[in-house]
Amino acid sequence: MFGVDIGGTGIKGAPVDLDKGGLSDERYKVLTPHPATPDAVLDGVHDVVSHFGWSGPLGVTFPGVVADGVTRTAANVDAGWIGLDARKAISDRLGLPVVVLNDADAAGVAEMTFGAGRGHGGTVIVLTLGTGIGSAVFVDGRLLPNTELGHLELHGHDAEKRASVKAREDEDLSWEHWAHRLRKYLAHVEMLFSPDLFVLGGGISRKADKFLPYLHGHGLSARIVPAELQNNAGIVGAAMAAAKL
Repeated sequence: MFGVDIGGTGIKGAPVDLDKGGLSDERYKVLTPHPATPDAVLDGVHDVVSHFGWSGPLGVTFPGVVADGVTRTAANVDAGWIGLDARKAISDRLGLPVVVLNDADAAGVAEMTFGAGRGHGGTVIVLTLGTGIGSAVFVDGRLLPNTELGHLELHGHDAEKRASVKAREDEDLSWEHWAHRLRKYLAHVEMLFSPDLFVLGGGISRKADKFLPYLHGHGLSARIVPAELQNNAGIVGAAMAAAKL
């Protein structure tokens, strides 16, 4: 199967081995265009898929609410996505059967199946930290889709504007300072949902040793672990969805 992960910074994809839950070839990535209009992003998706000569069912993630293939929000891409039948638009552009789903939901399903959430019951929250903050909430392994917890208000701001990786980079925050913000965000989410486990994903999970020590032992009850599939989780989850077409 094949998965494409549309993010605020990059559009990446690869064929996926669903028996092992990993990529079967090195992923290919293009930069997300700015402005990230539907036509421009679809060109990027086409480039990624064409790079591998893929001609089968395709799973595509999107950084926003997706309901029955229609993109309902667009916080980190162009507003032209709002209300768009993205599934039809991508399918028409590529001539392939397509499924479209929320990016964090895809990453979460992959982590719960093959990664850090595997075998965990109770409430598990997978957070993807990048341009924004995506979320996937699971209760006894079942997904509550499109939660978008990165947009919770925290100290008068959209939480992702304060605690995302982009915020750390834009404001040149130290790991400790950024972790302090992230800890406040996690405490807010914990107050609302009382999860048993947080799984922190996105590309930043490769550097978990730089910030996880600042999160532990500061009043948070839930276990906090880095994502095992790291920044490939969205691709794997997208391919898992494509396998059901």
